Amino acid sequence: MTTILDEITLETSTTEIRELVLAAQTGDRAAFGELFERFESQVFAVCLRRLGDFMEAEELCQDVFIQALNKLDQLREPECIGGWLRSIASRMAINRAVRRRAVTLVEFDSLNETCVETATPLDAVLTRERHSHLRAGLEKLGDLDRATLVAFYVQGQSLIEMSDAFKAPIGTIKRRLHVARKRLAEEVDAANCV
Repeated sequence: MTTILDEITLETSTTEIRELVLAAQTGDRAAFGELFERFESQVFAVCLRRLGDFMEAEELCQDVFIQALNKLDQLREPECIGGWLRSIASRMAINRAVRRRAVTLVEFDSLNETCVETATPLDAVLTRERHSHLRAGLEKLGDLDRATLVAFYVQGQSLIEMSDAFKAPIGTIKRRLHVARKRLAEEVDAANCV
């Protein structure tokens, strides 16, 4: 049972919303802010009901109002903004629910173990030492062996490119790589023994 006071309040509210929408459509940010405050809880409720996640619903609620701001000029009946916003929220929530990744539950202990950095200062020292041994081994190699290894491993040249650069058949390049790797391994092993 509605009273005359309820009808007057509803009419005033509808007129007020219509004026706010028209003002927002002309670029009045304050009017859009007022619309946001009035309809945020309704839009959030739709998002939460569809997604079931509070944080995601809050984020989607903001996205809905951004979308609404961008498309506000398409709203033909300003007094229908509430339904229009709920419709946008529902559609965007469905899209997000369909596209989101499945949630994987992980125990804290297993997560803690996987997030631990395994590199230690000793690892860094050993890596630098291996690099210095490798550089020293390369320096002790002959020019052709060094050039072959550098072209393949450092410069990333293919066997065909190396064949053109060294003016030698691919089979020869493969043999040179094999021999150069063996010689480098011997040099590095000799340096490690000292």
